[in-house]
Amino acid sequence: MLNDRIYLSAPDVGPAERDALLRAFDSNWIAPVGPELDAFEAELCEYTNAEACVALASGTAAIHLALLDAGIGPGDEVVVQSFTFAATAFGVVHAGATPVFIDSERDTWAIDPELLEGFLAERETAGRLPKAVISVDLYGSCADYDRLEPICERFGVMLLSDAAEALGSRAGARSAGTFGRASILSFNGNKIMTTSGGGALLGSGETVAHVRYLATQARQPVLHYEHTDIGFNYRMSNLLAALGRAQLAGLEPKIERRKSIADYYAAQLPSLEWCSQSATTRPNHWLSVGLLPRSLDPHLICHELAAQNIEARPAWKPMHLQPVFADRAMVGGVVCEELFGRGICLPSGSTLTDSDLERVVDALRRARI
Repeated sequence: MLNDRIYLSAPDVGPAERDALLRAFDSNWIAPVGPELDAFEAELCEYTNAEACVALASGTAAIHLALLDAGIGPGDEVVVQSFTFAATAFGVVHAGATPVFIDSERDTWAIDPELLEGFLAERETAGRLPKAVISVDLYGSCADYDRLEPICERFGVMLLSDAAEALGSRAGARSAGTFGRASILSFNGNKIMTTSGGGALLGSGETVAHVRYLATQARQPVLHYEHTDIGFNYRMSNLLAALGRAQLAGLEPKIERRKSIADYYAAQLPSLEWCSQSATTRPNHWLSVGLLPRSLDPHLICHELAAQNIEARPAWKPMHLQPVFADRAMVGGVVCEELFGRGICLPSGSTLTDSDLERVVDALRRARI
């Protein structure tokens, strides 16, 4: 029906997820500990080929703890891709550090390695290198780690990969979630797979063990409650991990469906420009995001679609344009400002039917696209 709402990225759940939740519920393991949680972490490692993994309450929590694990805090600076969701930068602030924002590449929309290299060289000369760089696997496409990892290594700056949007994506032979000193994932309700709310940190066994300790209130392994560090209540529950296991088992068909949706939009909407992909990468196509002709305003187009019960969103508003970060430093800015000014996120969920997609395209054509 025309009145049925089409969502941007609705959860794709079914009997397998229901059975998993009931299995965990019936076991009475509903706390942030239990066999489903252990199995989910092991299965994430197997899927991504990561050394170790800890499931957490959110991707934001994972960024926060990744920085704390690296000893980053007040007085330190962290370079953050400006064109991202706010949680990337919020994790830096939660750690007490200061974000320094940087522009994107024009073709890939990810952090610009050339711009980063120049900035780090200037800071090295001034004796003021930042402590870390956070790259973002934007909308499900891996950043250019073949360039980013050597740059960060040369300057001795930690690289953290925000793969919140990219589970299932690959760059060459490596999976999203395995780049940098550590990587983070998100399982929020709108992601390609969900645990309702949740995230994970992937990295070395040593890093994951320390993050797991911090995420469990930094409790010492003694019978009574003893603490020598400040900890956090950041662990995922066994119940939600069971949901995650069912979602992970069905991830590949979801990726294939989202790819077919992206291909359909590209074929039907030739006036839109799309993010460039290397032949050696496989994005998960979490969201299909196109750049409108310069004569059109994505906010107005989103309102026109909303009037037809279709959810669409403008592309991420860059962090350096956010009021909360108005006083923060920015390196470049022209590219990500244009992406925000022209970008539109189209309905991309794996539950969309072919008739849903036709309805979206028809609505866009009526909006002069």
